[in-house]
Parts: sequence; structure tokens; C-alpha cells
Amino acid sequence: MCGIVGAVARDNVVPILIEGVRRLEYRGYDSTGLAVLNGGLHRLVSTARVADLAAQADARRIEGTTGISHTRWATHGAPTPTNAHPHVSNDEIAVVHNGIIENFESLRERLQRQGYRFVTQTDTEVIAHLIHAHYAGDLLAAVSKAVAEFKGAYAIAAITTREPGRIVGARAGSPLLVGIGEHDHFLASDAAALAPVTKRVVYLEEGDVADVTLENYAVFDARGARASRQVVTVKTSGDAVELGPYRHFMQKEIFEQPRAIADTLESVGAIGPELFGSGAEEVLRHVGAVHLLACGTSYYSSLVGRLWLEAIAALPAQAEIASEYRYRASVPNPDALVVVVSQSGETADTLAALKHASDRGHRHTLAICNVPTSSMVRQAALTYLTRAGTEIGVASTKAFTTQLIGLFLLTLTLAKLRGRLSSDDEVRWLKGMRHLPAAIGAVLALEPAIIAWAEKFAKKQNALFLGRGLHYPIALEGALKLKEISYIHGEAYPAGELKHGPLALVDASMPVVAIAPNDALLEKLKSNLQEVRARGGELYVVADADSHIESSEGVHILRLPEHAGMLSPIVHTIPLQLLAYHTAVLRGTDIDKPRNLAKSVTVE
Repeated sequence: MCGIVGAVARDNVVPILIEGVRRLEYRGYDSTGLAVLNGGLHRLVSTARVADLAAQADARRIEGTTGISHTRWATHGAPTPTNAHPHVSNDEIAVVHNGIIENFESLRERLQRQGYRFVTQTDTEVIAHLIHAHYAGDLLAAVSKAVAEFKGAYAIAAITTREPGRIVGARAGSPLLVGIGEHDHFLASDAAALAPVTKRVVYLEEGDVADVTLENYAVFDARGARASRQVVTVKTSGDAVELGPYRHFMQKEIFEQPRAIADTLESVGAIGPELFGSGAEEVLRHVGAVHLLACGTSYYSSLVGRLWLEAIAALPAQAEIASEYRYRASVPNPDALVVVVSQSGETADTLAALKHASDRGHRHTLAICNVPTSSMVRQAALTYLTRAGTEIGVASTKAFTTQLIGLFLLTLTLAKLRGRLSSDDEVRWLKGMRHLPAAIGAVLALEPAIIAWAEKFAKKQNALFLGRGLHYPIALEGALKLKEISYIHGEAYPAGELKHGPLALVDASMPVVAIAPNDALLEKLKSNLQEVRARGGELYVVADADSHIESSEGVHILRLPEHAGMLSPIVHTIPLQLLAYHTAVLRGTDIDKPRNLAKSVTVE
């Protein structure tokens, strides 16, 4: 969450700062701001979007050759102009910050006793004043002393009027990188922010502090020693942040799923451990169980993965919410493969769970992730990179379906190593996966029928989603999408649980969405649907062509063109994404940037 950009250049850096946070705005958009040095410290903030910040900068003709900018997802304090970053101390030092300083209250009390006046509700203001308290002519030394007192997660960038032409950054628990330009240098929390100005970056490691000037940069480790960090050339796509013919990024990303899945499968010629990196065979051959850790949408993909692993690879598997795993008394299993799943690879709770698993003695770790340069990829022993491309919409779509591809490939690989995947099965499954783009394309063609459903849903305040087996996690995902962007309360249950409580909610005003593939549980599901109709509930059924469920009064059927077998969850999630999207369109919500949410959750 939140985004940081900093720049030291020969020319005016304000356009770089604004374009950088525009590219990061999907990570947090409660407020935005910048500060530049130009004969003094000039701060500009907005509780609107980055476009408003740009308009203000133009109107006030703000310029400077050193500056920092930020786009915020509010943690401490409401999204007000006062609480917006950058925060300033004594009109001399300005700071932007991602993360949470857990001991900010005690630091604040100490600084107040020293005479510092606080005007915000944020933990970040503590950082600015603490750096100022330590400042004795050297910004690097002041920042280093300040961060040594922090508890929590942070990425910061600081500037001071006393040293124009210098930015100092530091990170622990939140990502930060140095950008290397032709004649200038940058700081950012994500390489995408710097795509217009450089592709050469240096990723800071845990505890690093970076000293950035016009001509040079230096990195120091947590002990204060000069450190050498690899320069990486990142690949970025300018097209990824353009809408093209679509109304919203979420719509664009829903329709990009056939391509994203095809790209993710492009290099898969056969099933084997080499898909997961060098040394994977030695690890995967001896795996006795799988423990999947993730949050949000990635957790729901992990629930599907768990069912695949047990059904196909015959391996004991469990899926767990990362933030719960970290804080419970777990029993380590040295034979288990710990799999962390994340779109961004910067999800704070999942990163913490990965570290916790390693600390508990789990040596075998695997990241399924969409960002090759992320912290998660760098920290896990093995990796499977999805190729969803940049996902701007806060509600994940193509990242989710490509995660499922990665989990299915892991399942098949473990099954093959355990002698449970014949060559005929391997060919059959690969053919089925390669057919998915066409199958999803056929489902996307059903959009007009889904819009008709959305017209009914847009008038509702609650909805119930039902699924069984592999499709219960898809029901969870469908409910999450609906509530995320339309603000309609959606709940999901295993259909067999209806009579154990949720049936009390069902009446004529409660739409009930059921996922009804033609699988072994179909007849059981039909009985559950009868329970809904008997109570006057209105059913919206996503069925396969041969599910033999007929439309009738109060029963609306969307027939998918074909049944995808074990891969069916990937296909059946598409109509639920479209339903949530078009319902939100009709309700007039901010689809790509829903209230209170942000794309990459980098705080606990």
C-alpha cells in the first residue's frame, strides 16, 4: 500500500514525481502530495487524485531539482490535507513513508517533551521530527539514527533544505529501490513508477539505507557498512497502464485473461520440477506435505490448490490465511513444502508468514508470484512466476486465474514425481490447460447475459454465493469481488452448509448465486438449490451446458459452453468477475479504486 517516488535531477523533478505516483496510485489513493527543494521547502498535497495534485502544481508553478512524492492508503489518521504526506519538521525536513511505525506513540511522547509540536494523527510525523532531532549537518547520519529506533515496517525517503541535491531512503519490511538514470538518480517503492525515466534499479535489502545524490548513490546495510547491491534491468510495459478501449482497468484485465494464461503457459513444454527453478527436483521429490499461505484472493486460489494437491498428487495439503499462521503455535513439518502466493510479492502478512516458516525450520519454500523482482521471489527458495502482467484494478482478476495455473502445474509436477501422473494424463492435462484461453474467450462472449443479471443485483444490498468441492473457493472469490467493488454485502458458503444457518437469510429479496458444473457433486447441489427455492429465494446458476438445470420462475441459468473438468474453477470464476464488475458499473462506484482498499497490502 502507498507509493513513494523521489528524484534528484538537473532539471525540474515535479513532472517525474507526479507521473511516478500516478503510476502507483492504485496502491493507495486516499491522498497524495509532494515536496521539492527550491530556495526552501515547498509542500503540496491533495485529498483528491493525482490529477488534482498535477493541476495544483501547474497552477502554482512549483519547481525543484530535488523532491519526494507520495500516494497514500490511510492507516493512522483520516485522509485529510493535514495527514497527507510528505510530513515536515521545522520547515527543514520532509519525509514520505510506507508502512507502520509500531512504537510511534512512545517516540511521539519523547519528542513532545523535547518541544516538537505535532499537528497530524499519523505515525509518519514522528519520523520527520525524529530525523530533525538527530540532524547535525548530515542527513544520512540522522536517518540512520532515526530508523535504528523504529519498530515496525517502513520504507522512507527524506530531504532537507540544508542539503539540497540529496535524498536519503531506508527500508525494513516495505520495498524501496534506487533508480539509476543517465544524469540523475531516483528512489521509489516500485520500479513501475520510474519506467519513463530509467529501467536500471537497485533493490534495497532489509535494513538498508540509501544515500542518493545527482552524481552518485551509496547503499549501507543495517550495521552501517557500505554494501554492494546488484543493478537490475527491469522490463516494464507502458501499455499496461493505458485503458485502451475499456471503461475501467478491471474490465480490461478481465478480458486480458486468455492472453495472461497463454503467456503464463508459453514456456511450459512438459510437466517437471524445472518449472520452479534450479534445484527444484531435489526439493520437490522429497516433499511429504504442502502448506499454502496467502491472503485475500490469493488465499482463495490456495484453497483450490489444496484440493487439487490432495485429489491429483495424493499429498496432504492445507491452505491458511498468512496473518493467522504467523501468530499461532504451529507444529513444524520439515518434509512440508511451504508455498506462498501473492500477486505483488510484497504482501506484508504473507512475507511475514514466509519468514516465520523459515524461522520455524521450514527449508523448502516456493513463491507463486506475478512480480519477478519482488521481495517474496527474492526470499523464497523456489519460484513460479505467473505472467499476468501489470494488474492495476484493486480487485484481482487475471492475477487470480494465473495463480491457479501455477498451482495446477505444481500439483501435476508433484504428482509426476510421486508416480501418479501417467504420460497420457500429462498430455491430456497440458492440452486442457492450453485450451483454457479459448474456453475463457467463449465465456467472455456471454457478457450481455451477465449484464442482465447485474441489472437485478444492482438494486440489492446482500447476496449469497454457493459452491461445492473445488467450486466453494470460487464462490468465496465471487462474493469477495462483489463486495469489493459494488459495496453489496456478499457471503459464500459450501452449499451443504445452507441448512446449518445461512438458510435463515434466504427470502425473495436475497439473490443466491450457485456454481453448478457437471461434476460428481451436481446432484447434491441440485438438492441444495431446491432448499433455496422452497424458501422463495431467487437463484442465479452458473452451469455447464450439460448440467441439466432448467430455467423457471425464480431460476436464472447462465450456461457455459463446455465443462473443463478439474480446471473448471478457472473457467467458472470469469462470470462472477463480470457480474461484480457490471453491478458496480450500474451502482456508479469507483471500480478500479474502491473505497478503503488498495492494491498491494504492505502493512499488517
